[in-house]
Amino acid sequence: MNGWEGGTFGARGRCLLAPNPGMMTLDGTNTWILREPGASRSVVVDPGPVEDGHLDPLTSESGDVGLVLLTHHHFDHSEVAAEFAARKGCAVRALDPAYCVDGDPLVDGEELDVDGLSVRVVTTPGHTADSISLVLPGDGALLTGDMVLGRGTTVVAHPDGQLGPYFDSIERMRSLVLGGEVRTLWPAHGPVLDDALGVLDFYVSHRRERLAQVEAALRELDVPLTPESAEDESLPRRVVEVVYADVDESLWVPAELSVRAQLKYLAAR
Repeated sequence: MNGWEGGTFGARGRCLLAPNPGMMTLDGTNTWILREPGASRSVVVDPGPVEDGHLDPLTSESGDVGLVLLTHHHFDHSEVAAEFAARKGCAVRALDPAYCVDGDPLVDGEELDVDGLSVRVVTTPGHTADSISLVLPGDGALLTGDMVLGRGTTVVAHPDGQLGPYFDSIERMRSLVLGGEVRTLWPAHGPVLDDALGVLDFYVSHRRERLAQVEAALRELDVPLTPESAEDESLPRRVVEVVYADVDESLWVPAELSVRAQLKYLAAR
C-alpha cells in the first residue's frame, strides 16, 4: 500500500504503524509517540488495536509515557489503551468520558504539557461525535485522527458521523492552516500530508461533489427529499446503486452509511 511504514517526523513525532491493514484502515492504524526533544516522557496518541501483538512492541518502544490520548473511540484506536496505560502507569484521556482512565475528559482548546511537550486539543466532530484533533505547535503539525486520512477520504457514517459538524470541523482545520499555525497533517491512517491546505480544500470539494451526485440520484429515482423520505430505510441503498455503480460492491456497506448521513444533511437544509 504505497510503502507507508510510519517513521519519525518533525522534531517530536514518531509513528508506530499497527499491523492491522485493511479496506477501512489503509496500511494500519498510526500510533503517534510524541516527545519534546530531550524529555524523558512521551504522549502516546491512539495506542491502537489488539491485532498481532501491537501492544508489546508499543510498550517496549515508547519508553516512559506521561499520558495517553484518544482521537476518538473506534476500537482500532482505543482497544489497548487501558492496558497500555496500566503498563506505563499513566492516564488515558479522551473527549468521551467512557474512554477515560484515571483522567478527566478532554476540553476544546485545552493546552496539555508533558515534560515540555505542548499539545492543544481541538474538537473536530464529523467522522464521529467524539473526534478530536491535536495541534503540535512545535512542529506546525495537526494530528487529525480519522477526520483526514493519508490517502482517499474519510467515512462520515450515520448516525455517529454527521456532515454538518464535519464541514464545520474541516473549516476549523483550514483556519489553523491559514493562520500559519499548522503546516502539515499527521493522520491516524496513511502517510503524513505536507500540503495541508490543498488536502483540506480537496476534502470539502469532494464531499460537495458527492452531495451533488446524491441529489442527482434522487432526481433519477424520482424521490423528493423530505425529512420523512430521508428516514426511508431502503433509500440509501437505492442511491448507492446509482452513485457508486462503478465502485466495487465490497465498498457499498460503508458507502450506504455515508449516504445516510448525506441524506440527513440534505433534508435538514
